[in-house]
Amino acid sequence: MSSADLPLVAVYADESCLGNGKEGSNPGGAGALIEYRRKNGAIERRDWWISEPSTTNNRMALQSVIGTFLELGAKRPCRVVFTSDSRYLIDGLTEWVFGWANRGWTRKGGAIENLELWAEAIEAVRDGGHRVAWRWVRGHNGHPENERADQLANRGVASLAEM
Repeated sequence: MSSADLPLVAVYADESCLGNGKEGSNPGGAGALIEYRRKNGAIERRDWWISEPSTTNNRMALQSVIGTFLELGAKRPCRVVFTSDSRYLIDGLTEWVFGWANRGWTRKGGAIENLELWAEAIEAVRDGGHRVAWRWVRGHNGHPENERADQLANRGVASLAEM
């Protein structure tokens, strides 16, 4: 099956972490808006979010990939355009991981932070057989889908307060 024959899925993801980088418990969330066209031509939209009680923005960015590709599953491979405002995530998946893999999952400057999540993210993408294009968008700049993803990530954080 050629790439053009695969269904197209647009994903807009974002992350949030209150107190990112500070000492103590820093609650975080990740969320994504997933859009695709049904066979009848209608656009289907799905929202999802997750939370962690103590995390960082970078960890939640990786969780946005893991959660999205688990949500998409492996039933039917798709062409996925994954958009995020996280340079860490997009640069990591389009550039850094290739160098790390060539060096036996090490980096020149020392240990790879969040290595277990990088591996889990790559596995989640690979397991679905999806063809992915990674796109960066400037955050908090009026991009409607990115703003929606930001709301979903913040909903994840807020869900911790409801517990």
